[in-house]
Amino acid sequence: MSAQASEFDSKSFLRRVTQSPGVYRMYDAEQQIIYVGKAKNLKNRLSSYFRSNQLNRKTKALVSQIANVDVTVTLTEADALILENNLIKAHRPRYNVLMRDDKSYPYIFLSDHQHPRLAFHRGPKRHKGSYFGPFPSGGAVRHSLKLLQKVFAVRQCEDSYYANRSRPCLQYQLKRCSGPCVPELVSEADYQQQVRHTQLFLQGKHQQLIDQLMADMEQASMDLAFEQAAIIRDQIQSLRTVQEQQGVSGETNEIDVFASAYEHGMCCIQVLSIRNGQLLGSRSYFPKIPSDTALEEIIESFIMQYYLSHNSERHVPAVVVLELPAERSAIVSEALCTVTERQIHLRQGQRGESKKYLELAKTNASSTLANKLADRTTAEQRFRQLQQLLELEQPIHRMECFDISHTQGDQTVASCVVFNAQGPANGEYRRYNISGITAGDDYAAMAQVLTRRFKKLDDPSKVPDVLIVDGGKGQLGKAQEVLEQVEWPEQCSAPLLIGIKKGDKRKAQFDSLLLSGTWEVIAVDATEPAMHLVQHIRDEAHRFAISGHRQQRGKAKRTSSLEQIPGVGDKRRQALLKNFGGLQGIKAASVDALNRVPGISKALAQQIYDHFHPE
Repeated sequence: MSAQASEFDSKSFLRRVTQSPGVYRMYDAEQQIIYVGKAKNLKNRLSSYFRSNQLNRKTKALVSQIANVDVTVTLTEADALILENNLIKAHRPRYNVLMRDDKSYPYIFLSDHQHPRLAFHRGPKRHKGSYFGPFPSGGAVRHSLKLLQKVFAVRQCEDSYYANRSRPCLQYQLKRCSGPCVPELVSEADYQQQVRHTQLFLQGKHQQLIDQLMADMEQASMDLAFEQAAIIRDQIQSLRTVQEQQGVSGETNEIDVFASAYEHGMCCIQVLSIRNGQLLGSRSYFPKIPSDTALEEIIESFIMQYYLSHNSERHVPAVVVLELPAERSAIVSEALCTVTERQIHLRQGQRGESKKYLELAKTNASSTLANKLADRTTAEQRFRQLQQLLELEQPIHRMECFDISHTQGDQTVASCVVFNAQGPANGEYRRYNISGITAGDDYAAMAQVLTRRFKKLDDPSKVPDVLIVDGGKGQLGKAQEVLEQVEWPEQCSAPLLIGIKKGDKRKAQFDSLLLSGTWEVIAVDATEPAMHLVQHIRDEAHRFAISGHRQQRGKAKRTSSLEQIPGVGDKRRQALLKNFGGLQGIKAASVDALNRVPGISKALAQQIYDHFHPE
């Protein structure tokens, strides 16, 4: 992990970071999010992480594991705070938990009783009812509960307190509860109506709620119930105040925004998701596109695939903002409406909040594309330098690296990772479960995975120019034996086979390259980009193999060896474990002892015994 983390070029990264407010996500060598943070000035905040003389112990531990950093620009620091909390809740990065309050996020809970109760909730969602949130802090929940008390008067008392009331409490006198504990104070229909209004409010459907209250107020006025009309009027005024404070209006409670950046044959499409007036997150997409494709065609095709793919379960919001001319938008809108069977509004983002969110998405798309292009340029430079180092006449278009992972010979997994001139080609990674070899025989494992990899070569473009093995002469020699037996297509030749020889004390800065055949050792400065590329692909193969091995090992731990015996189902397995206290007791039991377990016949007892005592 440390070898890959050391590849993160903080100086190059910081030169490209904007000074706008936003959120940053830090990834480790396995591409897992380890920390999410926000900043008023992204450049200043991220720069502080790489000033080694000013870091505390915890921050140093975090920085030592950074392999990549991703940023999302926001309009304000408040937006960054909301997005940060949403990302922390979604990903639960381990360094956020270590460095911050490790409590779960709070919710507002609306119970499923005859007279539902509003309450503060934190922890597992075990009770029946509706949960609204998560909220960024407990204070935000309490503030909302106080507001709801004043506007809708739904009870917030404990169930035990409510069940033992025979007369209304002080909250009713303060007009913060409608008093459902006393039947004559509020009718069932009126209380349930207040509950429905509360649900609409918590779902962010403010305008729909106000429209409904306006109709109720007019009806109360027509019925000459002026006191009731005045109460509804005050509710409407309170809700309008909330709208102004939160900046939420109309249909923008639920909206998706698509913006694009197109440069040097590469397109980035940024998607922002706004729900209940909050920016929940953003994501960048880099669709594969033919050369000279018009930007409008790219966006239109992407939108259709994004929402209408046969395996997509994405919800289409009522409003979608994107950069398409009116005539093309009409076609896309018609298609979405047909599939969803409801009205979908497509906007060009020319005014109001749609314009604000579209500009934000454009900023993120441009920033992400610039970083992607810079990374691609760096990768191409590394490929050229490696070509020069290996003295190859033709450019390197494809590299593959193989690695083996196991625990004392068990659950052996081999990995194959692929790099091209743009960097890792994750879609072409492959894992191979190794079987039929002596436990712990890495040479046999390497021979098996290479034989299986090159058994079929239908596509010459999939033949690597350089093949890398993580190991010394032994691993490299076995790989060479396999490659010599492969029938290579006429239009291509066998790849150049090289090994990575571990450095002194297994430190990456002392690694060297070992060429097959000549066994020439090429010592390369660890700071050279070509060596960074080789170490990167080696570490990626190692990571991919380990993750596959851990999956196999975890699966083996979750599977009982009793499940492999025909005739031993769940009930008999439970009976055996209960009778003998565990698997070791079953293994040590005799046939007669097994036969005495209820449900275990003499023949099945013999079968169980033979399973654990093979001759």
